Amino acid sequence: MTLTSKILLVLATIALAACNNPRAGGGTFGGGGADGMGGGFNDGSIQAGNLGDPNDPNSIAHFQQRIGDRVFFTTDSTSLSDEGRSVLNGQARWLTANPQYAIVIEGHADERGTREYNVSLGERRANTVMQYLVAQGISANRMRTVSYGKERPVEACAAQRCWDINRRAVTVVSGGRTS
Repeated sequence: MTLTSKILLVLATIALAACNNPRAGGGTFGGGGADGMGGGFNDGSIQAGNLGDPNDPNSIAHFQQRIGDRVFFTTDSTSLSDEGRSVLNGQARWLTANPQYAIVIEGHADERGTREYNVSLGERRANTVMQYLVAQGISANRMRTVSYGKERPVEACAAQRCWDINRRAVTVVSGGRTS
């Protein structure tokens, strides 16, 4: 193997490592999200397999599977649908009953448009969800927002069904606050 090949292999490995999902370990909340807010959370998220029983109304699994952890948006929109408000009302009730948890609201967009536009749109979607939850009585200090724009699609394809599921805001429950 030539030196150039070795260097390219090392660079490819580093590039793949940089794509690692931040929810898979520490540092999730360091430096804040797209809103620039930082601190106040523990240094890692609840990881898969540690979500609890979906039949336990206080578990994160119940929140994800029964309450719903995402709301969807129409093209170029930050307006909540009736269905989206219904999901967020359920989230607000769950968060009120479980004050030990903090959340990160992820804003996402479909693949159309520029990266910059979609990051901005994802940020506005996450902020819309946060503002709605604040209006329902959830303290803003329990929430952070981050925008991934079009960088984390649920499914990548140039079809309407993919675009529909990728235009979303996802509420991710963390292990709790440290303050």
